[in-house]
Amino acid sequence: MSDTKHILLITYQFSVVVKSIENKLNELGYEVRTMSENMDLLGDMLGTMDLVVTYLPGDVSDDSDKLSNLSLVCDSVKTAGINMILIGDPSLKDTLSKALPRTQGFEWVNRPLDIEKFGLTVAKAIDTRPDLFAKKRVLIIDDDPSYAKMIREWIKDSYRVDIVTAGMQAIKFLLKVKEDEKVDLILLDYEMPVVDGPQVLQMLRQDPATADIPVVFLTGIGTKEAVARVMALKPKGYILKSTTRENLLVFLHEKLH
Repeated sequence: MSDTKHILLITYQFSVVVKSIENKLNELGYEVRTMSENMDLLGDMLGTMDLVVTYLPGDVSDDSDKLSNLSLVCDSVKTAGINMILIGDPSLKDTLSKALPRTQGFEWVNRPLDIEKFGLTVAKAIDTRPDLFAKKRVLIIDDDPSYAKMIREWIKDSYRVDIVTAGMQAIKFLLKVKEDEKVDLILLDYEMPVVDGPQVLQMLRQDPATADIPVVFLTGIGTKEAVARVMALKPKGYILKSTTRENLLVFLHEKLH
């Protein structure tokens, strides 16, 4: 029938339990496609799916290949804007949450699986779309693409992240952003060619559409004199480019939450 819902069932090893999940979903009227670890076609398949169900092996958090595979699945599912149910041992949930934070926010079902209750969980999850815009949005302005991409990798599990590599490019980007998708904080490189960080900050403050966006300077120089020059412009703060991932996340949490 035309309103049939499509579910992608991902498994790392076919088993009797996986077959029972497949049978139950078919019994409930869902169209099921089962996929093993080979994710070459994942992106194309998700475009036609309404829900993903992933049956996790007990050693997923200890196996780098399986963890990398699951990371790809999480990112692809979020990009597709659909929901996912993760099925695993109760003890695995917290361990996996720490090892791979991007699993947070998806539905979790404990194993051993109650196959009858599972049907209710699927019905609820299939009608729940994750709010892709719930995370705070951070814009990185830096002329060094490698550094900007590293920062994005550090914080992308906690924030929506955009990157521009030039001051004027940043102004154009911000003026095109819709009101309901606004940028919540800017990480701005202090030392940039052509239009440097202080100049970008000045332009942002002169436009009512961008004047109130908090700006934090990124600087590679931590001397007392350099910091004084940065802070004289009255940004919301500054971060040394030599900072660690942990310190950056703590800093952003304090500024945005």
